[in-house]
Amino acid sequence: MSERRHWVSRGAITGLWVTVCATQAWAGQPEGSVDSGDVAWILAASALVVGMIIPGLAFYYGGLVRSKNVISTMVQAFAILCVVSVVWLVCGFTLVFGPDRGGVIGGLDWALLMDVGAAPHPVYAPAVPLEAFMLFQLLFAAFTPALIAGAFAERIKFGAMLLFAALWSVLVYTPIAHWLWGNGWLARIGALDFAGGAVVHVSAGFSAVACAMVVGKRRGWRTDYMAPHNLPFILLGAGLLWLGWFGFNGGSARGANATAVGAVTVTHFTAVSAALAWMLAEWKHRGKPTVLGVASGAVAGLATSTAGAGMLGPLAAVALGIAAGVCSYMAIVWKGKIGYDDTLDVMGTHGVGGMLGMLGVGFFAAHGHPAMQILAVVATGTFSFLGSYAILKLVDGSIGLRVTQEEESTGLDLTQHNERAYS
Repeated sequence: MSERRHWVSRGAITGLWVTVCATQAWAGQPEGSVDSGDVAWILAASALVVGMIIPGLAFYYGGLVRSKNVISTMVQAFAILCVVSVVWLVCGFTLVFGPDRGGVIGGLDWALLMDVGAAPHPVYAPAVPLEAFMLFQLLFAAFTPALIAGAFAERIKFGAMLLFAALWSVLVYTPIAHWLWGNGWLARIGALDFAGGAVVHVSAGFSAVACAMVVGKRRGWRTDYMAPHNLPFILLGAGLLWLGWFGFNGGSARGANATAVGAVTVTHFTAVSAALAWMLAEWKHRGKPTVLGVASGAVAGLATSTAGAGMLGPLAAVALGIAAGVCSYMAIVWKGKIGYDDTLDVMGTHGVGGMLGMLGVGFFAAHGHPAMQILAVVATGTFSFLGSYAILKLVDGSIGLRVTQEEESTGLDLTQHNERAYS
């Protein structure tokens, strides 16, 4: 019996080794027409998007929370990037971009990244290796649940957060991304999303609302002092997000071309317009402009730019940026009146920005159709909310979502990680 187990084990190891070698052999075959400039830009854009997540989003979110939760909040972005990367390798990429199955999801042809190598793809990566496109898209899949984590910051178990992020990336993100980017049903009826207005920001915003509802309010909400603990962190994080967003939107042109130049230009003008609009709205409403307001406005503008960055011009970008700054500011003011505790205002910033960006494509882009853009927002928002709600209930029933009252009072840095950010 032991000899039989020995040969079975050797057979399994040999099979795995052959699979890995075959994948590596494929990855080394330079097939098709690959443009070195386009490859360089996609790799640079991928690096910029990594910087958006860590350290960009980590510092931005870390500065927004209280000092006793800064470590736990910052490490969420890092850990989500790691977990979703593995999920993307196993099945995420193929479920989004694999051969279409009924307009709903991609097939499993590229599971474990089989046949994803140096050869370009006529649709997704005409001038770069498909593997480069896969890596770039991986970072979108990781950035989105990292955004959502801001909704339940300061009160969720670390393990529950990781399980939610893994399940969400498969059950919610992959279908939505396929609908719009993988020749799914929304793409077929004419809905447009250049770099994630609906796929990233609308889905994150509506998922954040579900998180706030299921996880519940922070203890002491509206009675305890919960102001951001580190404004320089927020400004630093916003600046790194801004820098990374040039890769986020510019890289979505899938090459070093005129579309990438236009996307970067639109990104910048939307961000500056939104930052100024938020600053002026806050100045008028509260009597003084704040660093937090300027930074938040810029991030709202960046989120708004995403849907149409490669399809709009600078003047449309300014108009959308002004709308984003004012509407996002109003949404966050109204949040307090509605009474849900979206800790870091994911819905008010990213959800509102994503919806404005999608509508802007419908009204300003040459091939935009307002009705199709509205349908895309409704479909992705509804699916994200319901899917997130179900996943949260599943996680809560299995391992529990919230830390105890005592742990929340002490702070998640010590209770979840046994570390302090400050002596």
